[in-house]
Amino acid sequence: MQKNLFYSTISARFSLSSRREFNKTFYHKDLIVKKSPTSCLDQIPKDVGKLGFGQNFSDHMVDVVYTDDKGWGAPKIQPISDFRIHPAARALHYGVQLFEGMKAYHGVDGKIRLFRPEMNMLRMKRSAERACLPDFDVEEALKVIDSIVRLEHKFIPKSRNGALYVRPFMLSAEPTMKVAAGGEARWAVLTNPVGSYFKPNDKGVTLLADPGYVRSWKGGVGEFKMGCNYAPTIFVNKAAMKMGCDQVMWLSGENRLVTEAGAMNLFVFWKNEQGEDELITAPVSSGLLLPGVTRDSVIELAKEWNEFKVTERNFTMDELSRAIKEKRVHEFFVSGTAATVLPAQKIIHKDQEKGIDDVLHIDTTGSKFKLHERIFKTITGIQYGEIEREKWQRIVTI
Repeated sequence: MQKNLFYSTISARFSLSSRREFNKTFYHKDLIVKKSPTSCLDQIPKDVGKLGFGQNFSDHMVDVVYTDDKGWGAPKIQPISDFRIHPAARALHYGVQLFEGMKAYHGVDGKIRLFRPEMNMLRMKRSAERACLPDFDVEEALKVIDSIVRLEHKFIPKSRNGALYVRPFMLSAEPTMKVAAGGEARWAVLTNPVGSYFKPNDKGVTLLADPGYVRSWKGGVGEFKMGCNYAPTIFVNKAAMKMGCDQVMWLSGENRLVTEAGAMNLFVFWKNEQGEDELITAPVSSGLLLPGVTRDSVIELAKEWNEFKVTERNFTMDELSRAIKEKRVHEFFVSGTAATVLPAQKIIHKDQEKGIDDVLHIDTTGSKFKLHERIFKTITGIQYGEIEREKWQRIVTI
């Protein structure tokens, strides 16, 4: 049922059966493991606060090769090493590449857990289809991921604030200048121990809202986790940071629809114009935002609690700005794999076309409802095994 909620809109508009069929997959039973004779474990900071995000890597990686004539080869776990690909590979010239991100957690009971990883793999399949990269079986991919997490389990921080970040990715390695589908591809996985992605002040992050910058558009690939969605945002985020912001809040179209913050989904908990307490977030049906796993989890938990209205609909920056100025916004927070749930405290709103140059303050951390804290504690409690929710927890046996 959860998978249907997560993907119903995307599947309706983009059926797997509507594209080129790939009948092959790689299989865990064929997995080849070549262990590294040395380890970099001793070089990894023991203090999780010094780990950062994506700066340290474990000893091994997964590598699987696909060709049109042979299909998928055997998956391999091998010492982490450079890829050898032709300089004309499509990934290098046309950005035919995609990725996923999930985490493995060291639980309070000593068990290793992945949080809803099947949703990441389903999303990866859909991204691969949109990029004309080969299909694969979700469960076989998860078994391979289990194996590398099991092998690298000593890299998982035994801290409430740490985890092993798992990065599956795919790229087109076909050596050709032709813009077309098919040919050689790679499916790979990297892992690295991580701490917190953001280090905001105690009040939360500050966001830049400026419709002059666009991340996605209707009919584009904003709903897929492709590298081409991220490269153009680096310049914008750098500009935002110069203005004292932590991330960019993306607005879309003439109506200035509120969509995402950075690479994260966002939520507003407010008293709506009908006087109801409501948790609202932009819908994935728009095709403008990534259907996040954490986002789906927040929505499902809030609906289960049944204490306030939960709504997925388009809403505008004008609506949000008016609600903030009328002091109807209880909390404003973002969600994602890296941050889980993170409060926002300020929006720097600029709109040259409308002559707007405003600063909007939201006292999320001072809210009497403490909804973002409750959601954060619930989700991380599930991730670290403090709360039992079997359908969201994939145990990796060591």
